[in-house]
Amino acid sequence: MIPRTRKGRVLVGLLVAAAILTAAAALFLFTARNPGDVSNSDVSFGGNQGNANKPKPTTASFDWPFYGYDEARTRNFPVSTPIRPPFKVKWTVFSKVLLEFGPVAGGKSLFLLKNNAALYSIKRSTGTVYWKTMLGELAASSPAYVDGIVYCTVLVSKKGTAHGSVVALDPARKKVLWTRQLPSRTESSPLVRKGVLYFGSENGTVYALRAKDGKVLWTFRAGGAVKGGLAYANGKLFFGDYGGHVYGIDATNGRERWTSGGGGALGLGGGSFYGTASVAFGRVYIGNTNGSIYSFSTSNGALAWRVGTGGYVYSSAAVADVPKLGPTVYIGSYDGKLYALNARNGAVRWTRSAGGRVSGGIQIIGDLVFVSSLEKKTTAFSARTGKTIWALDKGMYNPVISDGKTLFLNSVTALFAYKMVPREAKAAK
Repeated sequence: MIPRTRKGRVLVGLLVAAAILTAAAALFLFTARNPGDVSNSDVSFGGNQGNANKPKPTTASFDWPFYGYDEARTRNFPVSTPIRPPFKVKWTVFSKVLLEFGPVAGGKSLFLLKNNAALYSIKRSTGTVYWKTMLGELAASSPAYVDGIVYCTVLVSKKGTAHGSVVALDPARKKVLWTRQLPSRTESSPLVRKGVLYFGSENGTVYALRAKDGKVLWTFRAGGAVKGGLAYANGKLFFGDYGGHVYGIDATNGRERWTSGGGGALGLGGGSFYGTASVAFGRVYIGNTNGSIYSFSTSNGALAWRVGTGGYVYSSAAVADVPKLGPTVYIGSYDGKLYALNARNGAVRWTRSAGGRVSGGIQIIGDLVFVSSLEKKTTAFSARTGKTIWALDKGMYNPVISDGKTLFLNSVTALFAYKMVPREAKAAK
């Protein structure tokens, strides 16, 4: 019925206008959170996979120095002979505390930072705990191990505060060399290169500290919290922030080389960048809470492609040039899938169920791609075909690291060591 009074007609008009605005707002939010796919073929692609100084798995004292394995955070660990199950448990270190981030390896030890900010030194061959020490109240990152020193970022350094810290320790002497308190929290897994320590923080500050004593060399202020670690390639550091920006900055002085995104600009679709970026083939690869995976040019930040998924993308990508497949990006989503994408143009090579929502990073070991899900499952797929090679009901966030002989699997509250079996040796049995 049409109102007969002017007041009634005005009221109906206001209600209709409100409904239109509500629908428009809902449409805007949907499109902002679910932007369409993009592919720009004119963005350059090529160069080496990551860094020329990628660590080599050669000895029992081999180092796995960083979260993501190398400076470019490619998460690609080559082995001379492909491995296949059965993987036999060598030892287990149990815990009552969440293990969100995996260990790093240095010397003959593993260094594991638990979520209660307890740092453990574990004998790699037997699982014996050499020592443990408390660095604060809360942590959510992997350490770094460089030149015999362990570096850790601490999310909360003291109970009841919102301050983090960064700590350097000499593991041989179990001695804290220096500690720097920070004005905000940090869960950015540290990177160390040529005597400089790099990491981000929740107030948007990116730090470059002198590794030997913690002196601040420079800082950079991003447009939002920097949760992930920084990736390095060709003189630049790459990372995303919670303001929806992705950056390339000079590693020497912190000057901005380029920035992309922010508020849905350049077709990015808004959202926040949580995961640690991966760098390979002249591109930066990073996921976003708007459900998309992005590829940017390392030289100028140009958007090369964007591919949407059915859920948040907190996961960090693994990148490799796979024989008989080509350059490929592997990344997980909250939609429960592992995506294998063409690194050049974002085309989907294959997708597989990850057994649940994926929050942690992906890891390539040889020709296998490992992923863990929040539903406590870890799966290893063939990097080329996506065929399931191994699966077990353990793991939750970041799955495995290796020294070429052993898989160290990060479960919810336990660290497992599995003996790796070369494919030829298994076939000969």
